[in-house]
Amino acid sequence: MLVSINPVTGETIGSYAAHSDADLEKNVCNSRDAQRRWRDMTFPERALCMRAAAEILRREVAKFADLITLEMGKPLLQSFAELDKCAATCDFFAENAEKFLQPEFIDADASKSYVALEPLGTVLAVMPWNFPFWQVFRVAAPTLMAGNALLVKHAPNTTGCAIAIEKIFTDAGFPNGLVQMLFIDADRVPEKISMLIDHRVVRAVTLTGSLRAGKFVAEKAGAAIKKSVLELGGSDAYLVLDDADLDLASETCVNSRCINTGQSCISAKRFIVVESRRKEFEELVVAKMAAKVVGNPMDDGVDLSALARMDLRETLHAQVKQSIEKGATLLLGGTVPDGNGAFYPATVLANVERGMAAYHEELFGPVAAILSAKNDAHAIELANDTAYGLGAAIFTNDLQRGEAVARQLEVGNCFINTLVRSDARLPFGGVKESGYGRELSHYGIKEFVNVKSVLIR
Repeated sequence: MLVSINPVTGETIGSYAAHSDADLEKNVCNSRDAQRRWRDMTFPERALCMRAAAEILRREVAKFADLITLEMGKPLLQSFAELDKCAATCDFFAENAEKFLQPEFIDADASKSYVALEPLGTVLAVMPWNFPFWQVFRVAAPTLMAGNALLVKHAPNTTGCAIAIEKIFTDAGFPNGLVQMLFIDADRVPEKISMLIDHRVVRAVTLTGSLRAGKFVAEKAGAAIKKSVLELGGSDAYLVLDDADLDLASETCVNSRCINTGQSCISAKRFIVVESRRKEFEELVVAKMAAKVVGNPMDDGVDLSALARMDLRETLHAQVKQSIEKGATLLLGGTVPDGNGAFYPATVLANVERGMAAYHEELFGPVAAILSAKNDAHAIELANDTAYGLGAAIFTNDLQRGEAVARQLEVGNCFINTLVRSDARLPFGGVKESGYGRELSHYGIKEFVNVKSVLIR
């Protein structure tokens, strides 16, 4: 049984029966049959369905936004923004997929030779709860437009969102069975994901989630000789150089840190500031973090809500306590509030150094860790001294200097004087323990295609 619980009130929203083994086999076989029909459709025909999905997202945005906020606690305005991004990404791949996947003709001493980009078949997607619509649509739009089918094992606490997403694709005119949600009991997930990856119909797998889950999926996919793409955690460093605009830097760092109540892989996590500007920067960060409004995510003006689950709050608080015990300075927050709901206050830790959880681990909540750097070279060293490599940002008034620093950071995404975010036009993904492969842009749509060489003598 899958249970969805409102993290603000602790009340059960819904309970859903898990699929049996026979159900899962039927889902997979239906996926194969639907994909065979879908792959033979033209790009304009696929685009018509994808644009219809975007239209449904826009037309029913209020209903879907309420559902997101109820199930995982995101402030309501951020739920609206998530859905708008989903619709825009559907439109982007409807418009560009055919261009991205055009055959490439190559002179290879033959009468005709070219590279064709053809669909793989059925792709399995294991998706998280923190952006319950966006994570699925980020995968679905390019994967479907390439001619594939999609099986989605979504997070159990956002099962209502999963059901709504499947209905969107059905109502948009996609073939029945092309996009299906798989409901699996938590204690059977490893067994069933292994079975699905091994299944002859499933040709590839993509996962957004934890390092532990990523290692499991990568191992199973490797054993089955199947393509995998992993987008895992991040501990993004935001570097504040000595010539930075501190108002801009502090505002951007704090806003990024607080997106989705801090539950985003690419939010700012480690603020690395050159020592000559550290004190002023800390004061600005504390003031801006303290100004964030905590409350019911359905209310106007709320910046921070409850974390998605109680166990997530417990883990976050343990990381904060361990960091303080190891010598970090608590400048703001750091206490568990009374009352219902998995709330955690905006928190700022300074003097964060090696050996502390706030230095080495991903803090999935509204906790900012401030590190001091001697100079640019030291800031780069601190930024790269992590197992993660998802995103980073740099703040400087010298754009050439900022670009030079960016090229030395071991990350998949680096932004200068703005916060890190995904964009359908740009590839998104990480290095090191943040995963491999890319989503979005023409790079992302080519992850799940057969790159076939055709030569005619």
